[in-house]
Amino acid sequence: MAPRSSRPPILVVLSYVLDWLCIVGIAAAGGGINFLTPNMRPFSLLDLTISLPLVTESISTSTLVLVSLVAPAIIILLVVLIFVPGRNVSRKFSRSEIIRIKLWELHGGIIGLALAVATAFFITQGSKNLFGKPRPDLLDRCQPDLANIAAHVVGGYGQDISARWTLVSASICTQRDASILNDGFRSFPSGHSSFSWSGLLYLTLFLCSKFNIALPYLPIQPQGHDSVQARPSDPIPLLPLHARDETEDSVKRSDESAAHLRGSSQVPEPRHPVSIRELAASPPVYLIIPAFLPVAVAFYICSTRFAQFYHHGFDIISGSLIGIVTAWISFRWYHLPLSRGQGWAWGSRSRSRAFGISVGTEGYVERD
Repeated sequence: MAPRSSRPPILVVLSYVLDWLCIVGIAAAGGGINFLTPNMRPFSLLDLTISLPLVTESISTSTLVLVSLVAPAIIILLVVLIFVPGRNVSRKFSRSEIIRIKLWELHGGIIGLALAVATAFFITQGSKNLFGKPRPDLLDRCQPDLANIAAHVVGGYGQDISARWTLVSASICTQRDASILNDGFRSFPSGHSSFSWSGLLYLTLFLCSKFNIALPYLPIQPQGHDSVQARPSDPIPLLPLHARDETEDSVKRSDESAAHLRGSSQVPEPRHPVSIRELAASPPVYLIIPAFLPVAVAFYICSTRFAQFYHHGFDIISGSLIGIVTAWISFRWYHLPLSRGQGWAWGSRSRSRAFGISVGTEGYVERD
């Protein structure tokens, strides 16, 4: 949670401004790479895997940005405005404190999303230019000069069979639009896949965090009947589904009742320890819908890249993995774990360690 001081230290503010500048720099570098000419891997005119037709894509780059970046940002904003910090917490803070909590959680949600998308974009664009893998529709983009194949041969030993049974360079292409031709050598990895998974999977993780949508889990340390009580140091529950654990109150009431009965003629039976199956329960199934709808959209976007001949299957899988990894890392960079974080983003850095490099076990918060 954000610190309760009315005004955060200027060094802490500047450290997060630097975070934003780094993210913008990563995204700008990825965009700049797109204007460079990629490596153009030699190809065969008889390769059927690159002879598919060039068709109009159903999900353009602008649509991809709206669905995978703008829409998640709006949803994060609405969730924070409506549900954060939740009724249990709202009763304990003043209006100004609640506003600061909302701003802090909004900042954590948006900056994590930006980091996920920017990192995936940079890795993908750089890889595209480095590998220079032909798209499935390369020959249609290239429009090769079939009357002068021998002048563009770079390898192959099939000339005795056919003049076309060779590897040729991109110089054989008669395509006049350089952007169309260059994009034909950017098949690996899939940018639509990495971008969609980075933004939409991050949104799924954010929603799961805020609404406590997760598989039931047991605490790391074994807990008996005396250890299930809530610890004073535990984070305050955040949202409606992060209901306050009533175990402490119930145990206390049970102890008081037992003490009362001891003073009477009634002797109560020994209270049994809390069963391990009572430490967690499965969430309602309908919560799968908001949790996995963004993932379903990402999967659909990936399917269009294969169905419309823009990428090979391996390219889509690789791009998806890039997006999945960047989404998870970026979420954990600014948010507590799903299983124990109770919906909160990490607290702010300390003033003394705002720009420092953590060594050993020291973190970026103040230590006693």
